[in-house]
Amino acid sequence: MIQLLFDQHYLLFTLIAFALIFSLTFHEYGHGKVASMIGDDTAKRAGRLTLNPVPHIDPLGLLMVLVIGIGYARPVPTDPRNFNTRWGILMVAAAGPGMNLLLAIITINLYAIGLKMGFTLFQTEVAYFFFTYLALINMLLMLFNLLPIGPLDGSYILPYALPKEMARKYIQLNQRYGAYALLGLIGLNFLGVPVFASIWKIGEFMLGIILLV
Repeated sequence: MIQLLFDQHYLLFTLIAFALIFSLTFHEYGHGKVASMIGDDTAKRAGRLTLNPVPHIDPLGLLMVLVIGIGYARPVPTDPRNFNTRWGILMVAAAGPGMNLLLAIITINLYAIGLKMGFTLFQTEVAYFFFTYLALINMLLMLFNLLPIGPLDGSYILPYALPKEMARKYIQLNQRYGAYALLGLIGLNFLGVPVFASIWKIGEFMLGIILLV
């Protein structure tokens, strides 16, 4: 992504950076909001139940976003002991990807409505790029975070779909090797294996499904 600056595509860089930070902020807010709704106010007490991106920014994660286009925000703190439902971990984990899906649905359909109604703002190339990429970035974040490896949200969701003993073994294996598997996946992508390109194509396909207008 930093190559955009070297190529003097300053507006393009700014739009993508904004879209990524915006999407990561809503993702983390989703985790905290659902945790709050089921009895845990840890995120609120930590000042993380906000749509202000600053408390959610991780300096290294932000640097990775700006340099290579892949990064992360500070995980929202939660305390499962405060959840008032046994489905709490599943609900909180699913809330982040769910928020990204919601943003993708709103973004792509808002753009489609604007085009259909003939609003001048939506006729520009900048508008096309911004709304399309904002929707795609959110689809990518949703799909990527649903992978059941490492600390990704999918690793907290999958155990609920497995038999009890299998879930226990999976949790043990993921705690031991999950982070390495995630790093390996990222490494393969930079070695030329189209890991993220494949996820991106799935995201593009799904945009057609969620386009309701």
